[in-house]
Amino acid sequence: MNPELEAFLPFVPQVDLTDPVAARKNYTEAAAARPAPDTTGLEIEDRMVPADPDVAVRIYRPHQAQSAVVWLHGGGFVMGDLDTEHLWAARLADGSGAVVISVDYRRAPEHRFPAARDDVYAVLTWAAEHAAELGIDPGRIAVGGHSAGAGLAAQVALRARDEQGPPIRFQLLNEPELDDRQETWSQRNFTDTPWLDRDVVAASWRHYLGSVPATLYAAPARATDLSGLPPAYIATAEFDPNRDEAMTYGLRLLQAGVSVELHQWPGTFHGSQAILSAEISQRQVTALGAVLRRALTE
Repeated sequence: MNPELEAFLPFVPQVDLTDPVAARKNYTEAAAARPAPDTTGLEIEDRMVPADPDVAVRIYRPHQAQSAVVWLHGGGFVMGDLDTEHLWAARLADGSGAVVISVDYRRAPEHRFPAARDDVYAVLTWAAEHAAELGIDPGRIAVGGHSAGAGLAAQVALRARDEQGPPIRFQLLNEPELDDRQETWSQRNFTDTPWLDRDVVAASWRHYLGSVPATLYAAPARATDLSGLPPAYIATAEFDPNRDEAMTYGLRLLQAGVSVELHQWPGTFHGSQAILSAEISQRQVTALGAVLRRALTE
């Protein structure tokens, strides 16, 4: 464990998704305790995207931005919203120079798959169709997110490919949740890791899927053909049950002819970048912005 992160372990709560309402309350309180981001130089606007039902988004627009990312918060498909993601969305907009469209997708278990995926796809379609209004190039739109949000980004990339949907320039997958089967070494062995462990991931998938069998559009690791997907940046944490499925997904993308940057952060755990004072967390956050800037401008 990274020494700076290890010092904080006594203060890191363990996620419990047994009661989704209580879990959301705890997640919201933890996010509210973080320092507010510096939003100087950003125009921030809340909008409703027409869909069935309409989807709330928060748009972060840096000066002279010409590209965009449809950005998806983490929270195991159960927790999180526009406010809990405010810090990260603002930092990403500042670091990348891209318009960040943060999506308030529907959450499980009240709304199971494909509700969240459909919300995100509606926002992606809206962004492409309203590129001129947003002041962006429709050919420079990425999808990305943290954890379950990164899993949703991968789901949407597969759907857009298979339905000839809006072109996606890039997918930014930070500690993605991709495989409901939990058969990898890290899923089988990380039963007591900080914040997130095997049991939490299992609960997340139960809430998201209910009794419906998973398909590749819900669990992208199940896809047998990864060709034709957008280039990707995949970041993993060393002590994270999701680690191995993300690394395997990255390797399979490469084998399918997709350009991938795969970054394993040593000594970290799932979500540890929230410990902002740690030098490695600062590098992780900076890397996300820099990677997105390169992907959308080169």
